[in-house]
Amino acid sequence: MTAIVILALIALFVGLRLYSVLGERTGHEQELLKAPPAPATPPGVDVETKEAGAIDEASMNYLPLAGPGVRKLLAADPGFSVAEFLSGAEAAYRMTLEAFWKGDLSDVADFLDDNVEDAFASAIEARKEQGLTLDNRLVAIDQSVIAAADLDGTIAELVVRFEADIAAVTRNADGEVVAGSMSDAVQTRDRWTFRRDIAAGDPNWMLVETDEEE
Repeated sequence: MTAIVILALIALFVGLRLYSVLGERTGHEQELLKAPPAPATPPGVDVETKEAGAIDEASMNYLPLAGPGVRKLLAADPGFSVAEFLSGAEAAYRMTLEAFWKGDLSDVADFLDDNVEDAFASAIEARKEQGLTLDNRLVAIDQSVIAAADLDGTIAELVVRFEADIAAVTRNADGEVVAGSMSDAVQTRDRWTFRRDIAAGDPNWMLVETDEEE
């Protein structure tokens, strides 16, 4: 899995960024990627217009190649909203990164696929064994967009491309900076994949894969 390799490199070679799975929300009390209650269409927009994807395409919330999958999901799940999903995706992106940097996944574990959680946990453990800590800060999420979308039966899968600025510093056990700088933010481009069974009662999306975009 690409994410495992990336996270291992971060821990073992003192990487500056986390690349490997969301409106900015920073409170840990929020539910991540929760589908909005009906009606999900923006005020003044009828269902037919939303289903056609005109509003979402106009606001560039998803790439053209993702259009067929997004429209299929909109037709199958009237409660789905691209804008609400991306708002939740950005909140989850921020919270997951901050949890990883802090070395405590408890606040986001319920929204991580087992493989993703294991990869994060392994990287955290390797970092602790080396006596390293991350003093990172997500400066800004410049863009989030659905890059791919698929609906297989009732299983929806959306790939979100994030462009963000991250200030990153790695310190050793003595608190000395061994890599990075808080004065220079590094631009990151990540692709995180989220999955949800739209027929299930749980409205939350799971982070199932993370990757760095070349």
